[in-house]
Amino acid sequence: MILGLTFSFHAWSAPSSFEQAKVESRKNVYSGQTKSEIGTLYCGCDWQWVGKSGGRVDLASCGYHVRSQQTRAARIEWEHMVPAWVFGHQRQCWQKGGRKNCVETDPVFRRIESDMHNLAPSIGEVNGDRSNFGYGMLAGNIPDMYGSCRSKVDFKSRLFEPRDRVKGMVARVYFYMHDRYNLTMSRQQQQLMMAWDRQYPVDAWERERDNRIAKIMGHHNPFVTGSKKWQLGHKNSGQGLISQQGLAAQNSAPKQNHLQAGNNQVSAQRTAAKTAQNEMIKGNKNSQIYHFAHCSGYKTVADKNAVYFRSEAEAKKAGYRLAGNCKK
Repeated sequence: MILGLTFSFHAWSAPSSFEQAKVESRKNVYSGQTKSEIGTLYCGCDWQWVGKSGGRVDLASCGYHVRSQQTRAARIEWEHMVPAWVFGHQRQCWQKGGRKNCVETDPVFRRIESDMHNLAPSIGEVNGDRSNFGYGMLAGNIPDMYGSCRSKVDFKSRLFEPRDRVKGMVARVYFYMHDRYNLTMSRQQQQLMMAWDRQYPVDAWERERDNRIAKIMGHHNPFVTGSKKWQLGHKNSGQGLISQQGLAAQNSAPKQNHLQAGNNQVSAQRTAAKTAQNEMIKGNKNSQIYHFAHCSGYKTVADKNAVYFRSEAEAKKAGYRLAGNCKK
């Protein structure tokens, strides 16, 4: 029963929408940080809060030069370090209508979108330029395009390199999101993030940020606390999928007595675990073959060719067949 009560409190405390996550991040995570050493995520600028979750950037504080969008450069936006496209396109809702459809129809997507560990204030123009581009190391001849801000974007190769100051934090957020929500990460991206993790270790602000978020979300980023370490071939826990779906099942019957609710929660978590496992089925659009998460082919399917299924029956109905080297 104690476990059940703790789970309920944590889940209730966590924001259930992106809008709520932004408000909570302003009030309880980045409060007091508008004129700090860290500044905005990619450029280190000061800012002033405006409205419930927005802000106006002091561009002169970091020597920022506007690239092309004066209005957007002047405002604070909340950046998903792991873009919504990355975690969204791995869900069925994205295949049927993109982000808008996921927000409207998929409670698990809304929970992932509102995970505060993945959010940080950014200059709007840089947030827009980064788009859903992957992180990478850019060639030395790519010019500084934002004045003294050292983050860069290569539109041709669709890559974004954040400033050195936040590369370690970005890597540990990437590890956390991929582990918690069972996302796929290419070998090349893993190697880059592992290098950044080693080169730029956790600092005092990253620890403080993690502690503040944990008070709201109910859990830490284990790659910040050190309880987990990413290695090539890392096996994702998928814990976020299990806990979120367990919560949905629990909340569907709020009037039951405590004993029955506790029993239902155990049952819901078992069901959620099974559902999360089913969502680990990945198909290849080109070959029409599907793979389980434990099979070697699962991680080799390119993101652009990946489609996800909640069950084998769903995969087979769509015309896919099980990979020959993949055992149940």
